[in-house]
Amino acid sequence: MKEINMIDAPKYVDERVKIGAWLTNKRSSGKIAFLQLRDGTAFFQGVVVKNNVAEETFELAKELRQETSMWVTGVVHEDSRSKFGYELEVEDIEVVSESNDYPITPKEHGIDFLMDHRHLWLRSSRPHAIMRIRNEIIRATYEFFNKEGFTKVDSPILTGSAPEGTTDLFHTEYFDRDAYLSQSGQLYAEAGAMAFGKVFTFGPTFRAEKSKTRRHLIEFWMIEPEMAFMHQDESLEIQEQYIAFLVQNVIDNCATDLETLDRDVEQLKKYTKLPYPRISYDEAIELLQKNDFDVQWGADFGSPEETFLADHFEQPVFVLNYPKAIKPFYMKPHPTRDDVVICADLLAPEGYGEIIGGSERAVDYDYLLDQIKKAGLDPKEYSWYLDLRKYGSVPHAGFGLGLERAITWITGEDHVREAIPFPRLLNRIYP
Repeated sequence: MKEINMIDAPKYVDERVKIGAWLTNKRSSGKIAFLQLRDGTAFFQGVVVKNNVAEETFELAKELRQETSMWVTGVVHEDSRSKFGYELEVEDIEVVSESNDYPITPKEHGIDFLMDHRHLWLRSSRPHAIMRIRNEIIRATYEFFNKEGFTKVDSPILTGSAPEGTTDLFHTEYFDRDAYLSQSGQLYAEAGAMAFGKVFTFGPTFRAEKSKTRRHLIEFWMIEPEMAFMHQDESLEIQEQYIAFLVQNVIDNCATDLETLDRDVEQLKKYTKLPYPRISYDEAIELLQKNDFDVQWGADFGSPEETFLADHFEQPVFVLNYPKAIKPFYMKPHPTRDDVVICADLLAPEGYGEIIGGSERAVDYDYLLDQIKKAGLDPKEYSWYLDLRKYGSVPHAGFGLGLERAITWITGEDHVREAIPFPRLLNRIYP
């Protein structure tokens, strides 16, 4: 008899196996007890038939409480009625640890209650499905960039400078000087690109934004590729190929999870079709104004504007060349206009907004130094970054994907807090 994971049940049809599991729910009907089981890899049903097991085993099955851990022994059968497609005809149950008064019951609970019990809620089917999709997106990210010849570099979390100003930074003391929790790994990725050609960073980032929208977290994860000898048009191609690759891998490898979440797979398939549409910021303003949005040139887009633009194209859409005044100091100026920079945001449809921000980077030393000063930043803190423009500077471009926003969009969830195991929000640092 072999010990297996539930996810491998299809390989053991009509075989006797042993599985370590937890009870998520149960019901009994006369001489049959139905146990809803999970083991971390999948959810499926164990069926205990009174006439086929010892009397004490059947009585134990009826008495088991939610989240009791156990070893179950039985024979795997196909079951076309279940989402998973298989069930276990249970022969024996060995309790490992009892569970009493588990707080998350099959009834409805409020979101605050569930977030207070996030350490337990992760066991439930929907959060479990989202985390499995998160894992697949991370796995596919490494596969994509590895096959494209990128090298992963790790940027520091503690920094002495900020890529996008200091107003939204978490300040801390670093012995006898000031330090900040990183907003982005980008500046360090640029240094990496000058050493390795094509790199990506992947790590936690922090924004001290007092925002309560469904799109914002205080702590979130960013995937930030940076590419030497590359212009913006080439970067946009990498970006759309990457997003389509992520979506396709979730479709291919997380079918059961998408079904658990009731995510429309046919809708997702539309997002694997390339290229994605591209419009300029100027064209976006014109389109918004024609559709009765009260927005003027020079303003950044909020959630309603981003939602309209992406839904207008029914696909992710690149908005190109935003005004210089609303973008960070490091972006390359437009060659024929001094009011915009060479950049792009990728807006996701279905109301999810920006999931990627990227640009070609400024390469002129004097221009970049002037922009740092205009941003009110200390050039001394950026002397290492300016060095990249002194010693063999080349055209280079990069972008950042907000992992949780991408997960929220791909899974079709309502709030970004669902996309990370333990969300950090304006009013939440527990558990």
